[in-house]
Amino acid sequence: MARLNLLEETRFEKLPVTVFPDEHVASAKVAQRIADLIRSKQQRGEMAVLGLATGATPVGVYAELVRMHREEDLSFRNVITFNLDEYFPMQPTAAQSYVTFMNENLFDHIDIDRKNIHIPSGTLPQEEIHDFCLAYERKIEALGGLDLQILGIGRTGHIGFNEPGSAPNSGTRLVTLDDLTRRDASRDFGGKENVPTKAITMGIGTIFKAREIILMAWSGKKAPIIKKAVEGEMSGEVPATYLQLSDNVEFILDADAASELTRFDTPWLVKDCAWDEALIKKAVIWLSKTVKKPILKLTEEDYNSHGMAQLVTEKGSAYDINIHIFNKLQHTITGWPGGKPNSDDSQRPERATPARKRVLIFSPHPDDDVISMGGTFIRLVDQGHDVHVAYQTSGNTAVWDDDVLRYMEFAIDFSKSIGEKNGELKSIYEGMRSFFEEKQPNQLDTQEIRNVKAFIRKSEAFAGARYAGLDDEHIHFMALPFYETGKTVKNPVTEADVELTMELLQKVKPHQVFAAGDFADPHGTHIVCFRIVVEALNRLRQKEEWAKDCWLWMYRGAWHEFETHEIEMAVPLSPQEVERKRNAIFKHQSQKDRPVFPGDDAREFWVRAEQRNRETAKSYDGLGLAEYEAMEAFVKWNF
Repeated sequence: MARLNLLEETRFEKLPVTVFPDEHVASAKVAQRIADLIRSKQQRGEMAVLGLATGATPVGVYAELVRMHREEDLSFRNVITFNLDEYFPMQPTAAQSYVTFMNENLFDHIDIDRKNIHIPSGTLPQEEIHDFCLAYERKIEALGGLDLQILGIGRTGHIGFNEPGSAPNSGTRLVTLDDLTRRDASRDFGGKENVPTKAITMGIGTIFKAREIILMAWSGKKAPIIKKAVEGEMSGEVPATYLQLSDNVEFILDADAASELTRFDTPWLVKDCAWDEALIKKAVIWLSKTVKKPILKLTEEDYNSHGMAQLVTEKGSAYDINIHIFNKLQHTITGWPGGKPNSDDSQRPERATPARKRVLIFSPHPDDDVISMGGTFIRLVDQGHDVHVAYQTSGNTAVWDDDVLRYMEFAIDFSKSIGEKNGELKSIYEGMRSFFEEKQPNQLDTQEIRNVKAFIRKSEAFAGARYAGLDDEHIHFMALPFYETGKTVKNPVTEADVELTMELLQKVKPHQVFAAGDFADPHGTHIVCFRIVVEALNRLRQKEEWAKDCWLWMYRGAWHEFETHEIEMAVPLSPQEVERKRNAIFKHQSQKDRPVFPGDDAREFWVRAEQRNRETAKSYDGLGLAEYEAMEAFVKWNF
């Protein structure tokens, strides 16, 4: 019976999928399967032939294999590896090379024979590539084929570098990279313009010949393409869909990457559900949007025709459900984000007391506060709350180099105008110019340059917070140590990061904390900063009474927005408040027009913020609630 239920639940899925709570558990499981294969081959005196992938996805797998080698005597002496791909052209010693990646993450830490490592060459003359690719295929065939191929998946649906348009029987070859693939790689290369336009990749046909294929995907960023690959029709537009033809494939996902699969996103379409409040709210909003009716106009027929008959049977009439969910949504809307004084707060998202709250807004980068919750920030100040803002990192990697020279030139001219000697300043400036002329993509800036970039962003943050109404004593610059490397890949979080955060929290003793819950940030800075805040508050809650009554609200907007069913507080903005928020964002001039790290969204940050805020308001309006110009959305963290 359980087997039948599982088949019904996964009936939209066209290949086997296993979902784990997080990428760490999933990575450990994949590593264990690789280790079991290696050991079983060792017992038979055979070589294990592995197809390996690069990128962020397999890093945890490789780390676990290294641990097993060190702590559990896992030997790789009987392992032969073939990597999926390599950029072209690419020097093997370059930081972005997959040779460098594999060495740093796996090969330098295990006992594999270097003669058994095969990675496509990025240094070949172009006329030799065809013969090299044929030889690569023949080496695999001569060994009896790949025992196990591990894969990631790109947001274009590519596996290896088999971009849309690749044939299912394609072999190892030189390919042209999709623009989205190059944008996704731009952070590693210091800009998309530095990303190679071509790569050498194993073909889909080569991958298919492996006796076992494991495709891994982590994070919500991969959820849309995973849904297409698993539930969509086979198409050259999504090369990963060709894996539906294989009898030897398994997708291994974390919960976030699996979140848009039907059994998780709209489970009422495939199974009977345990209808709690959150699921009812999500389902009714989904139904309203699907049939394009306000919630209060949904009928019994609408419920029955869209897989929700069980809900009506168990929870009462459609009319009662509609009223209940409509009221829940209505109660999320408030013009008083700090709580409305002297009012019944039983149906409001925030407490009425104390009427004047101490508020601490944590901003991972120097502009996230105004981009993501600038309207609410300004309103909290206007309504008399004791508002503080804390900039967790300097953002000193996200300033254009020519801005550094411009500010240095200003400093030199200013010092000259007041009669100061500026020989040393000029010398530093000339050194910066020389450095920039020779600077390689993604090269670490000098300390002086990083300082100037940090000063630029600090001055902009001051301007934005002052515009919102704060005095300088309420503006805090934390410069958390994990960030201050000058690299796009940051140091691990340490105790110092948590202790600095605890010190500020103890100083302010806030009733409300706002922190970025926008984990789509491509650098990962947001989630790191959020975890630091949560850890600090958790520790303080164990020993300080004020911390037990401190509420933590998550905001989004710079990179993503909360889904309507997730929102617990929606703060409406008037046209005038939208303009004030825009003006606060404009204070961050170094991020204006074209930020250094725009991600895959071509819109400026202020445009993204306004359009997302308007989309949230439009969503509420479509559900039958009041029509507003824009809305900022928040979700309360449950400790």
